[in-house]
Amino acid sequence: MKPMKKNVLTFGLISGLIITIMMVVTVAACYGNPDFEGNKVLGYAAMIIAFSLIFVGIRNFRDKYNNGVITFGKAFKIGLYITLIASSVYVIVWLIDYYLFVPDFMDRYTAQVLKAAQKDGATAAELTAKAKEMANFKELYKNPLMVILITYAEIFPIGILITVISALILKKKQPGHLQPAN
Repeated sequence: MKPMKKNVLTFGLISGLIITIMMVVTVAACYGNPDFEGNKVLGYAAMIIAFSLIFVGIRNFRDKYNNGVITFGKAFKIGLYITLIASSVYVIVWLIDYYLFVPDFMDRYTAQVLKAAQKDGATAAELTAKAKEMANFKELYKNPLMVILITYAEIFPIGILITVISALILKKKQPGHLQPAN
């Protein structure tokens, strides 16, 4: 296997494993404790931790396989592939979890969202609007293609953001290559 493919596959799968473990544990906690409030900050922190392997993967390729040199474009490509693999693992595991183990997730999620809105002091009109919004979301979730797209939309942008930051930090030109003057 070529070094770049091996590198991307290794770091993509490890990243995907980390984020899916966190997702499965969080969903199980929601089901085990009806008063459990999902924590978006914790969810995004888990994504950032998992996607930190994008930085590690790019650096590993640059230093181990590319003589310490990498362009922004090559670094971005490596990060993009790691993101695609990790995000795909996340989506596949969510589809399995959702359809086989938690098919009533949308009902529970809707109840939790409405409960949180009520707790935050939403008016009757706001609660009605939120209930309608959640009913529309639940309707979208009846289509497996929409489940896939929504799930990718949760995770993929975070990976792209970390990819861009990592590529900017890690790009390194050949020694002796002149930088353009500003």
